[in-house]
Amino acid sequence: MKDSEGAEKKRTQRDYNLGFKLAVVSQVEKGEMTYKQAQKAYGIQGRSTVLVWLRKHGNLDWSKPKTRLTCNTMKETPAQKIKRLEKELSDEKLKNKILNTMIDISDQQYGTSIRKKHLPNQSNESGKNTD
Repeated sequence: MKDSEGAEKKRTQRDYNLGFKLAVVSQVEKGEMTYKQAQKAYGIQGRSTVLVWLRKHGNLDWSKPKTRLTCNTMKETPAQKIKRLEKELSDEKLKNKILNTMIDISDQQYGTSIRKKHLPNQSNESGKNTD
């Protein structure tokens, strides 16, 4: 970074007191601002500094980012759920077809035998006498 005179400005590590950290954590957890907004507003340089404070001093679980899918699935109607599941099934069928085609091509071009050979059903007639 350079200031107006062209001289380089050094980044310095700052130590924040516990009261300041708790105040920032409180504001983020109340929803008054995001952790990125808090960084900007208070001039906190480290990208993960506020997240570390949230994990250490916060009341909420900040260990893993929440996926948006969980929020959507809680609010979806049965019809929406059916539609989503049908789409997922369709995607999986397509994926299965692609993988089977890849196996067929590999078998033809390279003489491989990737598919598992299924054994015929075995019964008690396999030579053992149960009498």
